[in-house]
Amino acid sequence: MTGSELSLTNLEYINQLPDAEFQAILLEGVSRTFALTIPQLPNELYPAVANAYLLCRIVDTIEDEVSINAKQKKYFCSTFIDIVKIGKNTQSFAEELAPLLSDQTIPAEHCLIHLIPRVIEITHTFDPVQIDALANCVETMAKGMPIFQDMDLHAGVKTMSDMDDYCYYVAGCVGEMLAKLFCHYSTDIDIHKDELLKLSVSFGQGLQMTNILKDIWDDAKRGVCWLPQDIFTETGFDLKNLTTDTNDENFRLGLEHLISIANDHLHNALRYTQLLPSHEIGIRNFCLWALGMAVLTLKNIKNNLDFNDSNQVKITRKDVKKTILVCKISARSNSLLSLLYNVSSSGLKTPNWQYTPQIVKN
Repeated sequence: MTGSELSLTNLEYINQLPDAEFQAILLEGVSRTFALTIPQLPNELYPAVANAYLLCRIVDTIEDEVSINAKQKKYFCSTFIDIVKIGKNTQSFAEELAPLLSDQTIPAEHCLIHLIPRVIEITHTFDPVQIDALANCVETMAKGMPIFQDMDLHAGVKTMSDMDDYCYYVAGCVGEMLAKLFCHYSTDIDIHKDELLKLSVSFGQGLQMTNILKDIWDDAKRGVCWLPQDIFTETGFDLKNLTTDTNDENFRLGLEHLISIANDHLHNALRYTQLLPSHEIGIRNFCLWALGMAVLTLKNIKNNLDFNDSNQVKITRKDVKKTILVCKISARSNSLLSLLYNVSSSGLKTPNWQYTPQIVKN
């Protein structure tokens, strides 16, 4: 059985699978990318990281559900925080939330919500330090994301700082959680804990900004925009005028600035990866595959600034395979990784335009 075959008709079968297979099938159903990268991790890390992404996806599912109003979302998010921390009331929570999901939520996410009790049961088999890292991430995400539910996002967020905050709640806190899990796993990694925690926020932001830029027009069709107004005001474009028919040089200039900012964050992601011991190939590949695919996506956007559909800038399967191969070959060498990054990211930096990415979250 594969993740694409998940449906409410086979919940009982899925729930009887061993923990590793159970999580693998759910991951494949809700995220092909992470279903590809997480298995690269050492056996001691895989269960906790896989579980963490399922927990985060549950929060995402609540936030994205169109049939649930803002008040309900805050209630479910708040309740889920307590559930992750204490591991109780999971069945009643799932039974209360599951019937509210609409057809716009994919079948795999319907299954995930029904199977919350099993997911949480697995959570509480981990070391207390791991549980704490997962719970803190879920709490940050579940408290932060609803803030943006109350905003009018038709014309973007007001400032770059607001975009930073959103990216932190969605991805930066996930980066922090991963850094904590990596440090708990290895004393060699823990030596660099302070710097890794700082860079992990930037790593998450770089990946999230890349997704936002790729999905501009998909979001616009839903009446949502995550771009910062102040960046585009500086280039002479008002995001209030953004439509799927927009063809404006000042808008494209704003995109170039955001691509440059995202590239700065991804460069911090490279620094993060290079701090990991060279013999930890699995963890390095986990980071490098995500980093490599993000850089290629940014390149596609930079080379096609007038795109109007995410499919026009998505990387191909061939690019994914090439990224994986190159990362495997170069993963142990920091100097080779720097060279490859400089070559692959060439042209992403906006000339004569300065921005220092925020990498510390208080």
